[in-house]
Amino acid sequence: MTLFSQKAFNSILSMAQNMLRLAAERAQSAVTPEMIEKELNKLAILMEEDFALVDREALVDELIRRSSRTVGDNATLSSGEDHVPWLDSERKKGWTYWRRYSEYMEARVPWSALDALDVATDEILSQLEDPNREGAWDRRGLVVGHVQSGKTGNYTGLICKAADSGYKIIIVLAGLHNNLRAQTQIRLDEGFLGFATISDADELPAVGVGLIDSDTSVRPNAATNRSDKGDFNTAVAAKMNISPEQRPWLFVVKKNKTVLERLLHWIRNRVANHVDPETGRKLVTNLPLLVIDDESDHGSVDTGEDVVDEVGNPDLEHEPKTINRLIRSILHHFSRTAYVGYTATPFANIFIHDRGETQEHGPDLFPAAFITNLAAPSNYVGPGRVFGSASSTPDGLPLIRPLVEADFKPWIPQGHKSGYRPRWQGGERIPDTLAEAIRSFVYACAVRKLRGQGSKHSSMLVHVTRFTSVQSAVVSQVADYVRDLKGRYMRGMDLADLEANMRAEYETVFLPGMRRIRSALVEDEKLEDFEWSALRAVLPDILTDIRVREINGTAKDALDYVENEGTGLKVIAIGGDKLARGLTLEGLCTSYFLRTARMYDTLMQMGRWFGYRDGYLDVCRLYTSEEMVEWFGHIADAAEELRQEFDNMVAAGATPKQFGLRVKSHSVLTITSRAKMRNARAMQLTYSGDLLQTIVFPNRKDDITANFRATDRFVEALGLSLDLNQQQFVPNGQRWNGHLWREVPALSVVSFLRGYRTHPASFRIMSPLIADFIEEMNKGLELVHWTVALIGKDSGPDDKHRTIGGCSINMLQRNRTTEHSDRYSIKTLISPRDQAIDLTETEWTTALELSRRTWRNDTDRNEGKEPPSEPRGPQIRRILGEGVKGAGSPHRRDRGLLMLYLLDPAGASDALADADPVVAWAISFPGSTSDRRVSNASYVGNSVLWGGLNDWVD
Repeated sequence: MTLFSQKAFNSILSMAQNMLRLAAERAQSAVTPEMIEKELNKLAILMEEDFALVDREALVDELIRRSSRTVGDNATLSSGEDHVPWLDSERKKGWTYWRRYSEYMEARVPWSALDALDVATDEILSQLEDPNREGAWDRRGLVVGHVQSGKTGNYTGLICKAADSGYKIIIVLAGLHNNLRAQTQIRLDEGFLGFATISDADELPAVGVGLIDSDTSVRPNAATNRSDKGDFNTAVAAKMNISPEQRPWLFVVKKNKTVLERLLHWIRNRVANHVDPETGRKLVTNLPLLVIDDESDHGSVDTGEDVVDEVGNPDLEHEPKTINRLIRSILHHFSRTAYVGYTATPFANIFIHDRGETQEHGPDLFPAAFITNLAAPSNYVGPGRVFGSASSTPDGLPLIRPLVEADFKPWIPQGHKSGYRPRWQGGERIPDTLAEAIRSFVYACAVRKLRGQGSKHSSMLVHVTRFTSVQSAVVSQVADYVRDLKGRYMRGMDLADLEANMRAEYETVFLPGMRRIRSALVEDEKLEDFEWSALRAVLPDILTDIRVREINGTAKDALDYVENEGTGLKVIAIGGDKLARGLTLEGLCTSYFLRTARMYDTLMQMGRWFGYRDGYLDVCRLYTSEEMVEWFGHIADAAEELRQEFDNMVAAGATPKQFGLRVKSHSVLTITSRAKMRNARAMQLTYSGDLLQTIVFPNRKDDITANFRATDRFVEALGLSLDLNQQQFVPNGQRWNGHLWREVPALSVVSFLRGYRTHPASFRIMSPLIADFIEEMNKGLELVHWTVALIGKDSGPDDKHRTIGGCSINMLQRNRTTEHSDRYSIKTLISPRDQAIDLTETEWTTALELSRRTWRNDTDRNEGKEPPSEPRGPQIRRILGEGVKGAGSPHRRDRGLLMLYLLDPAGASDALADADPVVAWAISFPGSTSDRRVSNASYVGNSVLWGGLNDWVD
């Protein structure tokens, strides 16, 4: 598509989308294909010249796709302390920056997403203070999005609205590297400034919103530019004079000591208009400040020790670490300030001490005013969909090509040093799996070209080492391989075997993979397949266009997407840290990822393959180690647990300071860097309100038999069972296979847990510790009575019944997630309905109501498109802990639920097909207000939790 036809396409799309929106509102129905045809027929008369330049069928497909998109509901925890509500319709009249940004985004996103952006930015802005409010005020908040989900678009909208409402100085802290800062500057040039901030240009050309509104009198001022060296500097500072009457100023700066010191010096000496008579601190009282901290968990968090003393009082003489100190100092020199951190990985932010403050630098960056959780649109593909979650696992993880160590280890061994030369089978060349990944990228580019997406950017990520010297060697080897492919296809020499192999690979592996991905992950899109002959015709052009780029601190290469806007850049980007966080890889199709960072936030941020893949998700592939697949799955669960806890806190009307967070720990992974966790303490642990389920098991027959026999003795001692359908309440249409026991004494459950051996690799489920916890709770007369359920698989053609403790049960089928020599790991054990076993009808109904109230329609959380039809586990556990107020249903903290399952050992290994069943169990603990704990380091909690500020639960 040419630049002219793309412009025509966007113009028609924008007009048609608005017309369809009105038509749907009039008809009070969803958009239909007939509506689309009708509105396009009208536009074809009005925009005849534009229609002559575009493919009408492509327009229809895009409008159908956009009309089907949904966006979930955001959730906000907020504090009204020293806050005056102010944002209403009257204040929004006459806004310029938001109006033109909204219009600019119309052609780029579905109207549902634009509406959601409007709602979300209003919500965030309303949590800040009215910039016209007199006196001193300070609001600090955090916005949590998903990785690669559009946070930049969100804070661009927030900046527009903040500028419209009267914020005069807007500072965006844009990462640690020049290329990320420049990328952010370009985005803000287009979305807010309206002109290209080209250094040393006589005229600054209009871009983005500036092409919509040509009135230069409303142009904001820019203190930085889009070049790699366009950060805030002394020469710029010397020329800048700011007064309250001027249009807003935008600063896009790195989190860099020198840059922030320059900015702070300029504020103190050129902007400050007042001196605090008590402290002598220079203050800016006439210019309200908004600081946007992009990737606020990275670089901004104070990693110093002893933020508070032993009784929790802030150490006013504490010396924060450099970047944190400078950010806080900038804020502390304004009497009217707003700070908003943006991150997809808030693990470090929640460990900021909520009481940290010093005299010189002011309060720490804890989000005391608000935390907003952004929901993902329905077309977002994130960790939950790629790797599955504990509640939902995609069928076979179709995007992922798991690699065993033999696929890559001889080439890039773990623990290699700088200067290492990667070698494969005796030569300096790439391993077969990376060659396969490159061919996969070639197929992806070819399919996209055949679908009319040839002028769109397509990228491949290769991230295998953090050392730049090793990256350079990888670049050389990748370039050699691409050059060889290109040479053979261009000259037709030595091509027969290669072409035959590629054809077989495309037809038997890549194409079936495309179809599996569409079946599992693609909705509301018709994505076309192509025969090999069609691909073969475009392969020489594709190979000619592919560029291999090195992206690191020493490389001269850059991802020049902007310069290739009309033709589309096809690039294999090879790098390390610069590709690990923040930097957007446009049209990312293929990833080859071996980096073995062991921190939740670092790993999640390295996942550049998350995001939006409209029109080409089925050609995307991720090549990574089986261990990484397991780690990412765990992180997805940790993030979801965090969000569920957050939803419950929102439903309870909590504030951020009452938000006691617990984050999963891992035997190998750490939550974030140890330095950022100085305010986290190994906890006296409670399992109250938790679900525990075994997902890691031994794979030696003797160990499997030992657990089977311990369970056999336990079940036999329980005596006569009830049929599992004899619960207090069974919803219509539900049938169960299994056995039920009530009023089982805690001693029996504790004895079972002490006899059952959990696997050493089970990072959270340690049965002796859980037994200790139950005994500790028994001292307060909690968890003294137990309901035990032995749950079998629903009947089907593959039934396998076994007997345990005299009870016959149908074994569950659970395939292993990854290959391990020492264990059998599964993704999830229980079914969602299992935790509702033996609830009363009142409890079941109340938990369902709460589940619907906390449902966010967030695609990446695998919540489903419709509100839940049965209660969810977190809400069930909360209702049991609190009781049903007003319904005469008291809490049931004295009751625990133990669920037992037999797993078919063949799922672990064919060699175990004749072994005893693998015994698995889950425990659902009701919520509790008890402060009883057991000691364990598998969880760490932030200052709010261990500071005892979660007493609001009472």
